[in-house]
Amino acid sequence: MFGVFRLPFFLRKISKSPISTTSCANVSAASTAALSTGKEEFLPPLEVSEIDGNCKKWVWRGYTINYFVYPDGGGGGGGGAAAPAPPLLLVHGFGASIAHWRRNIPTLAQNRTVYAIDLIGFGASDKPAGFQYTMEIWAQLILDFLDEIVQRPTVLLGNSVGSLACVIAASESSQSQVRGLVLFNCSGGMNNKAIVDDWRIKLLLPLLWFFDFLLKQRGIASYLFDRVRQRETLRNVLLSVYGNKESVDEDLVEIIRKPALDEGALNAFVSIITGPPGPNPVNLIPNITLPILVLWGDADPFTPIDGPVGKYFTSLPDRLTNVKLFLLEGVGHCPHDDKPDLVHEKLLPWLANLSLP
Repeated sequence: MFGVFRLPFFLRKISKSPISTTSCANVSAASTAALSTGKEEFLPPLEVSEIDGNCKKWVWRGYTINYFVYPDGGGGGGGGAAAPAPPLLLVHGFGASIAHWRRNIPTLAQNRTVYAIDLIGFGASDKPAGFQYTMEIWAQLILDFLDEIVQRPTVLLGNSVGSLACVIAASESSQSQVRGLVLFNCSGGMNNKAIVDDWRIKLLLPLLWFFDFLLKQRGIASYLFDRVRQRETLRNVLLSVYGNKESVDEDLVEIIRKPALDEGALNAFVSIITGPPGPNPVNLIPNITLPILVLWGDADPFTPIDGPVGKYFTSLPDRLTNVKLFLLEGVGHCPHDDKPDLVHEKLLPWLANLSLP
């Protein structure tokens, strides 16, 4: 969820203004009333409890990985007698989990099977003590999940660092594994150190290295992390990165907060923030010939449209024929959850065309 261009949460200005919250169902009811694209309607979200209660477990390299299939059974959705559309795998961003896709899964699953996964270190997946998190590890987890669980060519959809993990996976896969890519505000790396040619990062680089040093001190890291995962802190950070403030409801705050209370969450936080940034998408995208859809919220403060990553992705359609881009006005860092109907309006036709023989 949280992108590469970000200050640590506790350094960001915390708003003291009162916040009104709206339930997922109320947000959906106002926006999904009678909208449809072709035969696929924009459906209400799933309840978080429904997702949590129907997740499955997969053992990967000795670690338990949490995932969700909808509709359960993985039969290709409502494709009828026609050949089933390619399944989808949804990959969340930093700090998020499967339920961050609750507003998308029912709509996307009308004609296809939808899988969603908690990357190791997040959600209800294991958070092993001393584990060293890297972008490459997450990409390999995705590829192994496709091989062992999905077992069909799959469209990968990712947000933020989840997008980058999908890009790395696609760059290392064959078309027998990955059928296409959908990238929501893709990050440039696992953390800020990836964006070395942005003047904002250059200006903050000494502070970022100092912050890395502080995080490696257990007592300091624990104190800072306790502040980060407080409800009010999370709510204000979310409000700063969402264009549609009504989407920042209590469910969303708890989706981010609950896994942060798990044993091992602190180690994951420190390892990800202080670790190597990983492969740069600028070096990977030109070698990927799969169809790519880029959906970019233009009000994203973490991976801004005028930053090097944003500029690179918005330039791609002029250079690569396999890339299609939509800029989403007034949308923040998590387009799929920020304004899901706007995302579905662009995404569903692209998926339908991808499914055609």
